[in-house]
Amino acid sequence: MSNNIVVAIDGYSSCGKSTLAKALAKKLHFIYVDSGAMYRAVALYFLRNNIDVHNHEQITQALKNIHLNFHSRDYQTHITLNDEEVSEEIRLMPVSEKVSEVAAIHEVRREMVKQQQRMGHSKNIVMDGRDIGTTVFPHATVKIFMTADPKVRAERRFKEITGKNPEITLEDVFENLAHRDYQDTTREESPLVRADDAIILDNTDLTPTEQLEFALDKVRPFVL
Repeated sequence: MSNNIVVAIDGYSSCGKSTLAKALAKKLHFIYVDSGAMYRAVALYFLRNNIDVHNHEQITQALKNIHLNFHSRDYQTHITLNDEEVSEEIRLMPVSEKVSEVAAIHEVRREMVKQQQRMGHSKNIVMDGRDIGTTVFPHATVKIFMTADPKVRAERRFKEITGKNPEITLEDVFENLAHRDYQDTTREESPLVRADDAIILDNTDLTPTEQLEFALDKVRPFVL
């Protein structure tokens, strides 16, 4: 197998990036790195500690106190925030409403990119996010940009969180995704854009198995 293969998967919220990245990493025996979970964990820390996103000193100090780590259990990747398991809490609506704003902060992105790049220096990895193929790993072995119909994305997200947030409505989720899309694509710091050499994967009408086969076909030529 070739050394240091990096698969970068970017795209809009609730396009199934994590689902594909996890399945692809498992199939190839690569390390899966969920960059979005990292930003969500930072957003959770900011919420818990009332960090003012416009206060440079508070942000700088907070980042010094944030320690993130990934670990695998039962074939699932989990993230810890200062040694606390937060994989479920970071998916709740309060964090979803905050994460794009936090992820747009220069200091936050700079620190997260450093951590992400360290993870990809010596291991074969699959990493998903919004700027992986453009900022974190501009020379990634394979770049995939995922998209899907906004209504389908909202329905998927609604099904995912309605059990934990029974008061949430489909309209709430649709508006949240539209707001996050706007923030992600218009922010000054590493906006969401498709890299020129990224392969577009529109999974509006694809099953998880079909999108996995699509990705495997693109990566297999680099796996010896």
